[in-house]
Amino acid sequence: MRYGFGVDIGGTTIKIGLFSVDGDLMEKWEIPTNKTDNGKYILTEIADFINRTIETKGIEKSDVIGVGLGVPGPVNKNGFVSVCVNLGWNSLNVEKEFHEISGLKVKVGNDANVAALGEMWQGAGKGYQDVLMVTLGTGVGGGCVLNGKIVSGIHGAGGEIGHMPVKDDEPIACNCGNHGCLEQYVSATGIVNQAKKVLDLEHRVSSLRNYSSLEAKNIYDEAKNGDVIANEIVDSTCKILAKALAQVCSVIDPEIIVIGGGVSKAGDILTSRITQSFKKYVFNACASTPIVLAKLGNDAGMYGCVKSLF
Repeated sequence: MRYGFGVDIGGTTIKIGLFSVDGDLMEKWEIPTNKTDNGKYILTEIADFINRTIETKGIEKSDVIGVGLGVPGPVNKNGFVSVCVNLGWNSLNVEKEFHEISGLKVKVGNDANVAALGEMWQGAGKGYQDVLMVTLGTGVGGGCVLNGKIVSGIHGAGGEIGHMPVKDDEPIACNCGNHGCLEQYVSATGIVNQAKKVLDLEHRVSSLRNYSSLEAKNIYDEAKNGDVIANEIVDSTCKILAKALAQVCSVIDPEIIVIGGGVSKAGDILTSRITQSFKKYVFNACASTPIVLAKLGNDAGMYGCVKSLF
């Protein structure tokens, strides 16, 4: 049997999966992300873990096709990471260094991009070759897969839909330094910020006022329960995201759009309202593009890391 390892490197934990090349996740583990000395030990600790696992399980090293690494930052086509704030990395050729440490073939990609590839391979995008994925969490990530291959771009910023400018007069800066990015309105953080603005400016009755610490989930739940203000916020959020997706579709024309991340747990209320607005904005040739929920959850990145190896 032939095997591959998928490794999703996060700022707190590192998820490692052992896969068959047919796409079966055989076993998975989590290890803490050691950010000591600007993350200088991260790659060594991953390599040690994988090589110990290969030995413990009696796997021939020649039967391992390689290791795919997903990292939270832009990655160019040569596996070079210019900056990875959450890990402390600066100007690091991750692909070259990990190969030297581990002795294994390696492929490195941006975490959102490999998640999109994973959903295309074994998730909601299975059976398609052209997939746009958007992950709605604390921020907004994106991944674009065309003809079965990740579009990373010359600077590794391909698929960064969260930093599309959607509003000109936003006084507050996005984490990226710009103003009016999509992420500021449709991420979990963005939705809550928009809700708080409305609740501060208006005096209408709303069940959202019952929460001492408002979360995105509360807003979607109360919208499902019929709260007027919650519904207005969800409508506004989905409209902004739909417009951004329509613009992307005018450029890449994907077969399917996959919505993932923690906010996607809101379910059908999210996809149905995005779809409703999307059809109003999108170029008519793309109007039938399905918008669906992701299926692989937090494992999507590991799947995509393995798929990137072949």
